[in-house]
Amino acid sequence: MYLRSTKRTNKDGSVVKYLQLAHNERHPETGSPVAKIIYNFGREDQVDKEALRRLMQSIARVLSPEEHAAVQMGVDIGSVSIKTDKALGGVWVLEQLWEKLGIRAALERLLADRQFSTPVERASFAMVANRALAPMSKLAIEDWVENDVAITDLPEVQVHQLYRAMDFLIAHGTEVQESVFFSTANLLNLEVDLLYFDTTSTYFEVEPDPDDEEELRRLGHSKDHRPDLLQVVIGLAVTREGIPVRCWVWPGNTSDMEVIAEVKNDLTGWKLGRVITVVDRGFSSAENLRHLQRAGGHYIAGERMRAGMNSVEQALSRQGRYKAIRDNMEIKEIVVGDGEARARYVLVRNPVVAERERQLRERALEELREELKRLKPCEGEQHSKAVCELMASRRYGKYLKLGSDGIPRIDQAKVKQEARLDGKYLVKTSDDTLSAEDVALGYKQLLEVEDAFRSLKSTLELRPIYHRLADRIRAHILICWMALLLVRVAETRVGDTWRKIRAQLERIRIVEIETPDGRVVQRTEISPAQRGILTSLDIPEPKRIHEIALKTKPGA
Repeated sequence: MYLRSTKRTNKDGSVVKYLQLAHNERHPETGSPVAKIIYNFGREDQVDKEALRRLMQSIARVLSPEEHAAVQMGVDIGSVSIKTDKALGGVWVLEQLWEKLGIRAALERLLADRQFSTPVERASFAMVANRALAPMSKLAIEDWVENDVAITDLPEVQVHQLYRAMDFLIAHGTEVQESVFFSTANLLNLEVDLLYFDTTSTYFEVEPDPDDEEELRRLGHSKDHRPDLLQVVIGLAVTREGIPVRCWVWPGNTSDMEVIAEVKNDLTGWKLGRVITVVDRGFSSAENLRHLQRAGGHYIAGERMRAGMNSVEQALSRQGRYKAIRDNMEIKEIVVGDGEARARYVLVRNPVVAERERQLRERALEELREELKRLKPCEGEQHSKAVCELMASRRYGKYLKLGSDGIPRIDQAKVKQEARLDGKYLVKTSDDTLSAEDVALGYKQLLEVEDAFRSLKSTLELRPIYHRLADRIRAHILICWMALLLVRVAETRVGDTWRKIRAQLERIRIVEIETPDGRVVQRTEISPAQRGILTSLDIPEPKRIHEIALKTKPGA
């Protein structure tokens, strides 16, 4: 049944149109469809359109919303199907950065003389993109690549191909990192005069196999507070912009003091010129600082203020005024000693933190006085359990001394010593060309490394690590480092967190639609927020139509 329009031409040449409700019936003799008029609405220019609208609404009541919309668009809803729907925006941006940073070119250069049936470069990118977008196991990446995302020239991948790519990456890890670093430095015009270095640890939630000789997975000092689990130690060198330029992996029982020489030697091999390495207090032994000064290098290093070193004590006791350089940041430059024994320090103070630490100490002392009132004199040389617990307490023990009667008392000298450190940290440098302000701000930016570690462990989900073999563990961490590099570049240029950037990009989809006339592969429309991200990264929009395949009609 349909609305039929007919027309009649008058003698004066004017045309009059008529509307009729009709349906087709087959002629009993010829078999051809013939229109049968059910109702005449009259002339089109005189028809009651409000009556037609009411009729249309009454018919629509028996249709589903989808059928109603399809009728309005003139589409046969049963003839259109969406075959696939995949995420496009995230992998598109990561792939463009992969190209811009020269990672693809570096891998293809290393692969030039090798004959692989495995698409090593594409498989490597798939693992890096997965780590940045939807971290999962290597086995799960098979399904992710095939059904969830649209990666250029990689419709599918098998897990053995991913492992083959990992083996290649770890075999050429040093060359890959060096090549990527210089490509990144040139593209982003990175300032590499300051390099920040720190370490972290990551653990394995698996039991050790007594038949395996563990090369990397060892028990050690856990920065995740899990000393009961096997772990590895990871080192990162980061620029002042927060871009990770190199990573290292060591056995889990490696101490911070053992790694500086290797780090310095590796970075010296890159011939970066004048580099000032910024390290935390855990790396500031005299031997490590000497290593950092080799080949014309310099350091900015945190100092342990409670270590009792003579030079540190002199620096802390030196009189002088603080200079305010930023909100809640004051500095005082101090030079201790002469000649070869000369040491340059910058004492940094935060008045807000100083006041908070003073209040916390006063509260702790009030609680301590109440605890001391409840203690009973000990008998003989045996200390009561309460006394032992109090002296060993991390909160109260630093303020106590043990009297001749075996009763602990508050040591005012210790209280004064702690008060002297409120809101302060001490930085030492070997470079006299840096201003005191640059030294203080340079050390403060060491937080960039800590932020990178947080991204590795949370956003990129470094854990859990499912691998047991040492080379596979190293390859997994190298993949995480490359993902962190892409993520940090995106964050730096867009000026937002990766979580928010990723959420916007993942809404750019690519769908495959099939109709009786053929098939089309098309992306969704780009929103203003998504276009802003692409513009900030200087990345073009993915093309709107990816493929059109028209069906040939019979007899055409």
